[in-house]
Amino acid sequence: MATRSDTPSKSGGADIALAEAIQQENDLTFWEAVKLYPKAVGWSAFVSIGVIMLAFDPQIIGNMFAMPQFQKDFGFELDGEYVISAAWQTGLSLGNPIGQVVGALFSAYPLELFGRKWTFFTCIVLTACLVFIQFWARSLQVLLVGELLGGLVLGCFVVIGPTYASEVCPVALRGFLTSYTNLCFVTGQLLGNGITAGTAPLENHWAYSIPFALQWFWVLIIIPGIVFIPESPWWLVRKGRVDDARDALRRLSSAKVDVNATLAVIAETDRLELEMEAGSTYLDTIKGVNLRRTEISTGVYTTQVLSGIYLINYGTYFFEQAGLPTQDAFYMGIGFLAMGWVCTVISWFLLARFGRRRIFNVGLFFLIVLMFIIGILDSIPGRPSGVAWAESTLMMIWNGVYDLSVGPITFVILGECSATRVRSKTIAVATAVQAVFGIAMTVAIPYMINPAEANMQGKLGYFFGGLGIICLVWGYFRIPETKGRSYEELDLLFDKKVPARQFKGYQVDIAAVSAET
Repeated sequence: MATRSDTPSKSGGADIALAEAIQQENDLTFWEAVKLYPKAVGWSAFVSIGVIMLAFDPQIIGNMFAMPQFQKDFGFELDGEYVISAAWQTGLSLGNPIGQVVGALFSAYPLELFGRKWTFFTCIVLTACLVFIQFWARSLQVLLVGELLGGLVLGCFVVIGPTYASEVCPVALRGFLTSYTNLCFVTGQLLGNGITAGTAPLENHWAYSIPFALQWFWVLIIIPGIVFIPESPWWLVRKGRVDDARDALRRLSSAKVDVNATLAVIAETDRLELEMEAGSTYLDTIKGVNLRRTEISTGVYTTQVLSGIYLINYGTYFFEQAGLPTQDAFYMGIGFLAMGWVCTVISWFLLARFGRRRIFNVGLFFLIVLMFIIGILDSIPGRPSGVAWAESTLMMIWNGVYDLSVGPITFVILGECSATRVRSKTIAVATAVQAVFGIAMTVAIPYMINPAEANMQGKLGYFFGGLGIICLVWGYFRIPETKGRSYEELDLLFDKKVPARQFKGYQVDIAAVSAET
């Protein structure tokens, strides 16, 4: 996206002008970009609210396993206390990851056929309808149906949000607004923890019915604004609707932006990808150079799961099983996610200064170290009383480090490494693969921490620390540096098969390449 310039291109050639337009966009600072594209920032944040809904649902379900009234109404008695069996914990928790597999893969079709705007609208309306099942459920079987159906729709939001953000913002804002997806995840989880902590003491069905009902709050906020959302100009260009794309760019930017230059950059990038045979089908995500791009997108997203993030959904339950009193476990869960929220915001300052590759790999290293420390503490003979608080505190620090690094950076890399013609499908594939691993974790974690099963408690640190080492080795050799690169530059770097560790300093001559092609 380019600013207006009264100075003509030195050569007067279209290729030079295009290169200058790309360079102008790359040279924008964060604040300059915010001033030029304030509406793009606002609409990107608005569409990402769907991710808050996605994160809220599994968080309240995970917390309900530690909720006395939910345990009494839906569980069975064990040693004088009511508990939810590990099998039902697994079944209820599977709705979200299964939904991400099916919903993410399915969402790419309406996103490409009908656009980002109307796909988002349809998902919001369906969510509003399916919440009724969860709200009126009075048996585990009905609740399971509600979670599975709701998860199918909620899974679409994690594709829609990053896709839209990556397509309406200039390079200077792209990383911040795609990483905002992680802030929405943490916000949804934090709100879920706070609300269930507040309703947990209630001694009737409202203890769990209120959290379900509050999902309608987001629907009421989103629906009035959907009509005004500008469609993605990248999608409009691919559909041949150039005039509509120009209008969308005007609605996303200030009067100082040269929308014709921006439109030329979008059209040229689309043309270049066509010549590189980027395609636009699911099969194209694994063809040629796109295979590497899909591998990177899938790898970073899967690392989130393998490093231990699914413990977040069982945070309160984990703290309770670690030895904290029930209400303290709920409060610790709130602090846990509040730490993550603050750290996600701080991560934006790291994004502005350091590259994606460095933040991701360094952050992952510290996550591994913290997990092993938790495992070692839990292995102390006799397990002293203070260990429960120490493990819980370290998990809070772990979550802070995660939301400084691996959490937000994943969504930045997703948006930047995928080719524009198959972006929604690449993100959908990455989402589906990580969700498959998420399903495995959803099945395994309840059995690993449930007192009636493995009862591993903090020894889970060994498990996730070991998986993290594998991810770190992969990340060092495969994750490229994409900071400050336009989509056309990234296309060329991948097409030239530049090694990941050479991306940062590699020089690309856009004008020369455009002239050749």
